[in-house]
Amino acid sequence: MLMVKTLSTMLPLGTKAPNFSLEDVVSGKKISLDTFADKKALLVMFICVHCPFVKHLQDALAALGKEYVDKGLGIVAISANDITTHPDDSPEHMKKMAETLGLNFPFCYDESQEVAKAYTAACTPDFFLFDRDNSLVYRGQFDDSRPGNDVPITGKDLKAAIEDVLRDRKVDTQQKPSIGCNIKWKAGNEPPYFGA
Repeated sequence: MLMVKTLSTMLPLGTKAPNFSLEDVVSGKKISLDTFADKKALLVMFICVHCPFVKHLQDALAALGKEYVDKGLGIVAISANDITTHPDDSPEHMKKMAETLGLNFPFCYDESQEVAKAYTAACTPDFFLFDRDNSLVYRGQFDDSRPGNDVPITGKDLKAAIEDVLRDRKVDTQQKPSIGCNIKWKAGNEPPYFGA
């Protein structure tokens, strides 16, 4: 299957986090912005099971949760792919992925794809970091590593932003877009920004 490389849309900094209500595929609990109301910051990441770009980073994403969840960072992962065309991304496979990786944050399925649209998510992985006021302070890449480019996975770009926001420092606004597989939109459900 053709792997379409897609860049994140780079939603304007300062954008307020759109609310959502999605079910965690592991616990069955409803997850929303209110779930993270007591956190210093919130990382919303759009990932999926099958994408080679996500597979490349999945161990590092699990490690990120273990490093930061107890330091005041809320994290939620969301998959919005159409499972009729990509059955590997079904909630059952998502749950297996979460359990295999030992994810310590919710992994939710956005069946309607409306949450992905609200965040202008375009690719997997796509990262959105919000401060305690739910204002967007970072959207961009994890780091410079990509499948096959032999650059070590460090998470330096995203981690620098996380460290800054947790310490109430200004986050550098020079940010590189994430790149990955395009979100698999349902036929006729493609957002206006798709393919831009």
